[in-house]
Amino acid sequence: MRSLLVALALVSAGLAQNAGDDLPQAQIDEIITKFAAKEAEFARARENYTYRQTVRVQEIDEGGAARGRHEMISDIIFSAEGKRTERVVKAPVSTLRNIQLTPEDEQDLRNVQPFVLTTGEIAKYYIRYLGKETLDEIPCYAFAVKPKKLEAGQRYFQGIVWVDDRDMQIVKSYGRGVGIIKKGYDNLFPKFETYREQIDNKFWFPTYTTANDTLHFQSGPQRIRMMVRYEDYKQFKSDVRIKYGDEVQPSPPPAKKK
Repeated sequence: MRSLLVALALVSAGLAQNAGDDLPQAQIDEIITKFAAKEAEFARARENYTYRQTVRVQEIDEGGAARGRHEMISDIIFSAEGKRTERVVKAPVSTLRNIQLTPEDEQDLRNVQPFVLTTGEIAKYYIRYLGKETLDEIPCYAFAVKPKKLEAGQRYFQGIVWVDDRDMQIVKSYGRGVGIIKKGYDNLFPKFETYREQIDNKFWFPTYTTANDTLHFQSGPQRIRMMVRYEDYKQFKSDVRIKYGDEVQPSPPPAKKK
């Protein structure tokens, strides 16, 4: 199996051959600044949406059949007090035998696979312009993205993102989650692709992540298939103000004496 770096190199080479529109560095920097700002705006907007997330991971045997399965369906909602929370709708007992989901996998599901590259995050990454490419009739700028430094407890995206040249938002990402893994831990992560769709005619929301990869553990190779769906996006509307964490409430005024 070709490594992710080889695959990314081939994709990058294809983009370079097809680009034919070398841009000055000042213009590239301006594009990065604009799409990072738009991504930051999108990230804030997504925090005000509810949606359903479905995660399915399968172990695939030598014949191509699924022999183990993990599934979880959950709703990302707001409580009556306006706090963002997750409600598990369905979670059958996992039948995976050769792999298990680690805390790093959970971080990737939450933050890396629906990757958002905001103004506050771009300083953490090397970002290299690859050229222009059309995805499903959408003209895009393609960028290679790689973390500058790995810090313990943090997960990062490494791969390629495609940015709509009009809306200045990521419409697709391809890569894998990376980070520091403790020595002695056989913890591997698949290549994935995440696709976005425009919701409410404004922002491009992640709607589908897929992976079909072979992980080479010390005990032997294991092919896996993964699918994550994000669907039924609805903007949260309530008279209750959304709160991110506990707030100190002011003391009520003293009652008037009669």
